[in-house]
Amino acid sequence: MHDDLIIVHTFNYRHEAEAARSVLDSNGVFAVVFSDDAGGQEIGLQFVQGARLIVKQKDERLAKTTLKLG
Repeated sequence: MHDDLIIVHTFNYRHEAEAARSVLDSNGVFAVVFSDDAGGQEIGLQFVQGARLIVKQKDERLAKTTLKLG
């Protein structure tokens, strides 16, 4: 992971992370979801580390505020 990227939140389910990514995208914040689920073939793997929502470090505060996270 690049130094300028940060995990802003970890969700239990990929669809939750994708919904949050969509909200951020519609508010002009670039975000990606990283979930180790073997390309969707082994969805149970996502429970090991969760679905991580990643943003640029400079957007962390805006992302958390937009999503109403801690």
